[in-house]
Amino acid sequence: MSGLLRPDEGEPAIVVNESGPSPVVLVCEHAGKVIPKSLGTLGLAEEDLTRHIAWDIGAEAVSRQLAKALDAPLLLQRYSRLVYDCNRPPESPDAMPVMSETTRIAGNENLEPDARLARIRSIYRPFHDAVSQFLDRRAARGIASLIVTMHSFTPTYKGIRRQLDLGILHDRDTRLADLVLGLCGRMKDIVVRRNEPYGPQDGVCHTLNLHGGPRGLNHVMLEIRNDLISHEAGQTQWASRLATILEQAITLLFPPAAVRMQSGS
Repeated sequence: MSGLLRPDEGEPAIVVNESGPSPVVLVCEHAGKVIPKSLGTLGLAEEDLTRHIAWDIGAEAVSRQLAKALDAPLLLQRYSRLVYDCNRPPESPDAMPVMSETTRIAGNENLEPDARLARIRSIYRPFHDAVSQFLDRRAARGIASLIVTMHSFTPTYKGIRRQLDLGILHDRDTRLADLVLGLCGRMKDIVVRRNEPYGPQDGVCHTLNLHGGPRGLNHVMLEIRNDLISHEAGQTQWASRLATILEQAITLLFPPAAVRMQSGS
């Protein structure tokens, strides 16, 4: 062990509904806001550690409800993205950010190579190893999979209002994103955009490319505006919306699997 995490702090990956039969594999890299005890508060005020800079507000709650609705497995990452952003590769400056939006992260400044490596070994690698091994176990059992990563975004960023409710993000492989965008088009009460408020040029497709691309799996990243899911009613509403969309996608992509899920066999 690197010494970053204490024995009672837990592995970064939390697997929910591991044996869920749905083709959908949900991944939430920014679910948690835990800071390892060895790092204190990273030099931040306590209120900063509950802001969006530390985690994706509402994403875990929506993901858990969505996993239940679809009977799908879910992999959550418990540690704050300020310690390590698991949707970034180790070489990315954003993996251990010195600035997040307009907030300086003092505990990330001038990190020694050993300190960076400790975070990579303790958080990034174990989390992505867990995702990779989970997908490989499903493949070995002949279970079809598609990857859906779950995120949330702020209504405004650096004073600019974001004019959307849901972002459908992808990199070069657009198959699932195209399908989901088409299905979202039937929902006239929400504003949906492709590759907004972020896109591949922002480096946000790391998890998709790491796990989906090499396996040839359909994959997509969903970004929900966080004021819509900061409360229980909104979380339930959005989980229901996304369940409807993804159930339709499953039926189109995996008709036999959809039949097995509905029959409970």
